[in-house]
Amino acid sequence: MSAPENIVDTLLHPDWIVPVVPRGVVLDKHSLAISGGRISHILPRDRARDLQADEELELPGQALMPGLVNLHGHAAMSLLRGFADDLPLIPWLEQHIWPAEGQHVSAEFVRDGTELAIAEMLRSGTTTFSDMYFFPDAAAAAAISSGIRSQLVFPVLDFATAWARDADEYISKGLRLRDDLKHQALVTVGFGPHAPYTVSRPNLQKVATLAAELDVPVQIHLHETTGEVLAAVEENGERPLDTLNAIGLLGPRTQCVHMTDLGDQDMALLAATGAHVVHCPKSNMKLASGACPAARLLDKGINVALGTDGAASNNGLNMFMEMQSAALLGKLSAADAAAVPAEDSLYMATMGGARAMGLADDIGSLETGKQADLIAVNLSGPECQPLYNPLSQLVYACNGSQVTHSWVAGHVLVREGNLTRINITDLLSRCARWQQKINSQQA
Repeated sequence: MSAPENIVDTLLHPDWIVPVVPRGVVLDKHSLAISGGRISHILPRDRARDLQADEELELPGQALMPGLVNLHGHAAMSLLRGFADDLPLIPWLEQHIWPAEGQHVSAEFVRDGTELAIAEMLRSGTTTFSDMYFFPDAAAAAAISSGIRSQLVFPVLDFATAWARDADEYISKGLRLRDDLKHQALVTVGFGPHAPYTVSRPNLQKVATLAAELDVPVQIHLHETTGEVLAAVEENGERPLDTLNAIGLLGPRTQCVHMTDLGDQDMALLAATGAHVVHCPKSNMKLASGACPAARLLDKGINVALGTDGAASNNGLNMFMEMQSAALLGKLSAADAAAVPAEDSLYMATMGGARAMGLADDIGSLETGKQADLIAVNLSGPECQPLYNPLSQLVYACNGSQVTHSWVAGHVLVREGNLTRINITDLLSRCARWQQKINSQQA
């Protein structure tokens, strides 16, 4: 027998609900109920009093909104936060990051670094993250233990690393992980070919074929700098986006990360194929890689999601700061103060990511029947006063520290600002040991 409709698991009473869909709407004095891990009711406060709940929570001065979706990162690289700052992309990668990874990356490094990343993300409002990194089985273990929702796109490269010898082994190991995790409801596994300049055309073709057969997502670094695009044209006679399209790797399950160098023909191709763009504004600014033309993409109906990239190139995995950066950079790039308004930036950080992952029916907005992935944000502090528009304050005034609670599939992962499933003292002790080890071996 099913439970009566007026009996729910959790009943929340915030001052505002920002559902994201419909875009720009803010509900005053409404309540939200959770049953069986899903949103069962969104209704005015006076009608909510008829519901009976196992747990009832008053959230005065707070806004409920969908959990943020961080669609691109390298979680374990949190252990390299601040390791090689203030350098351009290629020297940063080739002279510092890749040598450090070659020396230190292991399953233990990935497990500890991913747990550090998850702790930071949960405390600042992220409930779903995508990860592209070595030893994705170790990342999966950290994600499952914490209760966060994740998309793991296993790396594919032409060269050997600590995890695999060549593209065939990367793919074989990744598909084995997909089989191992097929019953994990909160984990999606996909392909993560690093970039067209690190994966040969035949291997990209192999990924395209397998991804189509299995109907799984593909995430790839693409058009990250103008130099990358020019080098590809000189070597192959075509832009990287055209290469992906020619081999069938561009479509509605493709997540194109960075995309700072885009012409009209590129945007037309993205719109025609239904591919998604993952905008990483802070990382791109820090590495001076360029700026994704988010306003123009949105105007053309192209789905844009947000990602932080790794903490080694961003120094933070805070999606509130990414939302703000996306809005401000969008205005600056378009020379238009009305470009990328707050509601669009919030949409990119929630529904944009959900759509790109193929999870728009389950997450990304607060709607009855959807998974209860949501956060509570305290807008009563001085940094948010006076409060004229809660949605605007969420994007332009909040910095993530205002997150008080976080739920994934109805399970509370942050309560009153404290992590419920991660031992922060033990985690920080392990991270300190990594810092000492990396410092000593770099000396």
